Amino acid sequence: MKLEGSFVALVTPFKNGQLNEQKIRELVKFQVDNGTDGLVPCGTTGESPTLSEEEKNRVIEIVIAGAKGKATVVAGTGTNDTAKTIKATKRAKEMGADAALVITPYYNKPTQEGLFRHFEAVAKTVDLPIMIYNVPGRTGVNMQPATVARLAKFDAIVAIKEASGDLNQVSEIINTCGDRIRVFSGDDSLFAPILSVGGVGVVSVVANIAPKDLKALYTAFKANDFPKTQKLHHQLFPLCQAMFYETNPAPVKTAMNLMGMDVGELRLPLAPMSEANKTRLAQVLKTYGLLK
Repeated sequence: MKLEGSFVALVTPFKNGQLNEQKIRELVKFQVDNGTDGLVPCGTTGESPTLSEEEKNRVIEIVIAGAKGKATVVAGTGTNDTAKTIKATKRAKEMGADAALVITPYYNKPTQEGLFRHFEAVAKTVDLPIMIYNVPGRTGVNMQPATVARLAKFDAIVAIKEASGDLNQVSEIINTCGDRIRVFSGDDSLFAPILSVGGVGVVSVVANIAPKDLKALYTAFKANDFPKTQKLHHQLFPLCQAMFYETNPAPVKTAMNLMGMDVGELRLPLAPMSEANKTRLAQVLKTYGLLK
């Protein structure tokens, strides 16, 4: 299993309110053909809170089948219920996922001790590599570097998707944990900065529409071609910003539909983008060369 490089936080395509299974297969092929190192289905960008258990299993199953031997699959299995998280992670292992993405419990607002015990329970119960996911802006709780360091002693906990937006926190995790935890950027615009302090990859929203360029940035960095890394960072920056004109994944799904990728609607409570923001988004896509 390759756990570094450009990973995509896959959108979940819908058609008339149902999973569009053929489109999932097409998206997986598109990513693999464009050199993406890993696929992350059923995360935030995949609208996981609105997917039923059966739908999540089906999405993961299709992604694993399409990526087999070509890209690493990190299945989104985390919830705000430890027992349900363990059940979903066990199921992902049975289906053949390479690893699981497990978010910090949202809404409950656990203490640092609660976070530690949640991940400890998953790590001790399921024999599958775990990428813990820290995204305070979504969950209302920030996992401190000291808690990450405590979790790094478990063999199953191998990586963290860090989306706090705080480079000091990222540096502290790397200083404290060394090579026991592989740090992935959870923010596209911080991919290059996080690589520069010792991170190993990104779980990217933008890779849904520009996978080649995300992979090129990583390849340039690994080749010590820092001018090219910097150039790609600044080239991608307006696109990264545009993906958050409104709540993710509304902008990326809108962009994909504008580009003819036909990924369908958002599920409530997410609403279609405002016309003003849609116009702004289309302009960024045109400037980037993704729209004629």
